Amino acid sequence: MFLPTTKDEMTALGWHELDVILISGDSYIDSPYSGVAVIGKVLQKAGFRVGIIAQPELTTDADISRLGEPTLFWGVTSGTVDSMVANYTATLRKRRSDDFTPGSENNRRPDRAVIAYTNLIKRYFKNSRPIVLGGIEASLRRVTHYDYWTDKLRAPVLFDSKADYLLYGMAETSVVELARAFKEKKSPLSIRGLCYLAKTAPEGYISLPSFEECVFDQIAFTKMYHLFYQNNDPITAKGLAQQKGDRFLVQNPPALTLTQPQLDKIYALTYERDQHPYYEKQGTVKALETIRFSIPTHRGCYGECNFCAIAVHEGRTVASRSENSILAEVKAISRHPKFKGIINDLGGPTANMYAIECAKKLHNGACVDKRCLFPDICPVLKIDHSSQLDLLTKIRLIPGINKVFVGSGIRYDMVLADKQNGLAYLKEIVAHHTSGQLKVAPEHAAPHVLKMMGKPSVGSLLKFKKMFENLTYAVGKDQYLTYYLIAAYPGSSDREMKQLKDFVTNKLHLTPEQVQVFTPTPSTYASVMYYTEKDPFTGETIFVEKNITQKVAQKEMIAKPTASSAQKTQAVKPSNLPHGYANKPRLQRKSR
Repeated sequence: MFLPTTKDEMTALGWHELDVILISGDSYIDSPYSGVAVIGKVLQKAGFRVGIIAQPELTTDADISRLGEPTLFWGVTSGTVDSMVANYTATLRKRRSDDFTPGSENNRRPDRAVIAYTNLIKRYFKNSRPIVLGGIEASLRRVTHYDYWTDKLRAPVLFDSKADYLLYGMAETSVVELARAFKEKKSPLSIRGLCYLAKTAPEGYISLPSFEECVFDQIAFTKMYHLFYQNNDPITAKGLAQQKGDRFLVQNPPALTLTQPQLDKIYALTYERDQHPYYEKQGTVKALETIRFSIPTHRGCYGECNFCAIAVHEGRTVASRSENSILAEVKAISRHPKFKGIINDLGGPTANMYAIECAKKLHNGACVDKRCLFPDICPVLKIDHSSQLDLLTKIRLIPGINKVFVGSGIRYDMVLADKQNGLAYLKEIVAHHTSGQLKVAPEHAAPHVLKMMGKPSVGSLLKFKKMFENLTYAVGKDQYLTYYLIAAYPGSSDREMKQLKDFVTNKLHLTPEQVQVFTPTPSTYASVMYYTEKDPFTGETIFVEKNITQKVAQKEMIAKPTASSAQKTQAVKPSNLPHGYANKPRLQRKSR
């Protein structure tokens, strides 16, 4: 069932009031890829009455007052994407389209949506019930962060929004604990994954450099971000406190990574896989073309690319669903009246991380002094694609399933590292699960830039390319690799872009149609690099292109074919959003 969006729907359920009202910058799509839908269903399963108001009008109370006032709290999210990323390109132009808005016209999601929606509630509900921020915008702006759109540091979003609490990360367990605390009139201040404002810092919490110190001193800001990033693992993290003025932003340690049974229960909830009829009247949402019949197999990512927000929002530990849970969802999809036999994507932030995780990390937490995949794959991480092979094979045999595609990107270095099953896995992908193109993300070719990104060398890419092409030829299919590339990344000057141009021309033998200009999204190491113009790990000064005209010029060095070029032209980035930004399928074809 859909969660109610009108009083009539509440009445039909026998509800005269709601415990929780969720406000979202996306249209209401009842899907496991919609964070607001998942949170709503989880709360409902826990016994709470929940309603949703999607994309409320800001100039009137017609929308925000439609369901009355909740008895427990308001939940506010920008939606699947940070509203500034959703509304503006990397060159600061207003986006014309929005895949999560009815009719696709980008006219319903306000800038800084969690602030706008909090102000809307406070305008029409004096002394309102507590307002709780959540989702990716709140999660990535929970401490002092660089804001590309104003080119300055902004304070933790709880200060600017004047909301009461913030739940960060994937908040299913935290939000139920919070609702129960409110219902039982208990203090919520010890809940994991919770942020709040206080006059003093709790004893034992790590004191971050203050907002004022960060603004005054870039070294202090870099130190702050290191401490913030190092305290994101649920097993090892300490609580954090950051002062601004006479108050502190208090961040409790993260919620524990969900166990497989917990994750399975979330995806066993019933989702309509459609837009709510109330909003469908306003127009269809393009996102449904991809996410309606896609299946998330896991969450989290230990790739830790420096430009990517997933490690901060979803975590560096991969939590995977059981095979039975995924197969049950496939069978449920096969019975959906609109299903035509094709699953658009079976994957996660990185498709082939499913069921692969470091046993040491699961017990002791993520390593502080090294990463799982960079600069080389850690030998303690035992990479084995056998579980994915078994899963893909079983799904292909389910009646009613004609095709199941792996539309998420894959880590080619992981495939190469799996000496026992890597080749068999790729053979399965090539033969049965590639929709004309397989996504990989080299991002660049210049060694210095790859180091700044936290990406592997191009040597592994070329080995993977040869393997893919040989397998593709063997099965007699016309399909190819799609390469995600980034221009104007910190450390990338015209010299490095010429290196990239030479690489894609002479080694990949193509001219990309689209290359993404780098966007410094909040709470990433790349945004720290962009703001400070220094390598945060060494302190060395690096070149950062900040002139928009020159950024575009870097992009065009790669995207435009030379006069004599006869190479194959290939689309590189189907989505207009920074990839690696949110856990949803990348729109062509990837929080809560």
